[in-house]
Amino acid sequence: MRVSRIAAVTALSFAALAPHAAGQGVGASNGSPSTPRASASVDLTGYWVALVTEDWRFRMITPRKGDYRSVPMTEQARKIADAWDPAADEASGNQCKAYGAAAIMRMPARFHITWQDDKTLRVESDFGMQTRLFHFDSTAASSGERAWQGFSKAEWQKPGSLKVVTTNMRPGYLRKNGVPYSQDASATEYFDVAPMPGGGQVLLVTTVVDDPQYLVQPFIVSSQFKKEADGSKWDPTPCTAR
Repeated sequence: MRVSRIAAVTALSFAALAPHAAGQGVGASNGSPSTPRASASVDLTGYWVALVTEDWRFRMITPRKGDYRSVPMTEQARKIADAWDPAADEASGNQCKAYGAAAIMRMPARFHITWQDDKTLRVESDFGMQTRLFHFDSTAASSGERAWQGFSKAEWQKPGSLKVVTTNMRPGYLRKNGVPYSQDASATEYFDVAPMPGGGQVLLVTTVVDDPQYLVQPFIVSSQFKKEADGSKWDPTPCTAR
């Protein structure tokens, strides 16, 4: 039922976007655009605030230990989650485990999206003070140590959708109460923008997490964000383990 509902929301967003994308591609020009920024079929830049319309108890507060509803966890993952100890995470400097790329878009946060350069989108979150970089350069490759935000490769898809695949992540939490994902996990995201009734825009992000170690099947969620006029409500706060 959850997958069907998410598919329906995504289908509606595509339907709303189709005429907009066909009529006015962002940065479109005669001939082939020279950069990913120029060829963007939708404008994702600006300030966006999370609209928490589902899973309130998992997103707005830290769930109690053992509350893992709807996550298709392996037995090994359950044992790890049952042993969740936020004090131990704090002591080891791992208070950002719930703010990694596989879960950050589920946070009740604001996000600021900008172009770092013509081939890289920058996504900053005020809650947890994390920064993600979406690389459109096909020659870019993951290198260096694993990081909370991993390495993200991006590509535009029609109509008006952005696909992002993130790997090379540090092990983290899908939920703040210790539901784990491993270093072998990958996150595939689809970013779409649709008009809101009465005016304004909503950003829809569908996230698919695959993890051969801790998930028995892909974990799929859909998150929504409302565009804000400016950054007047931007409030950076550090990660917390509790």
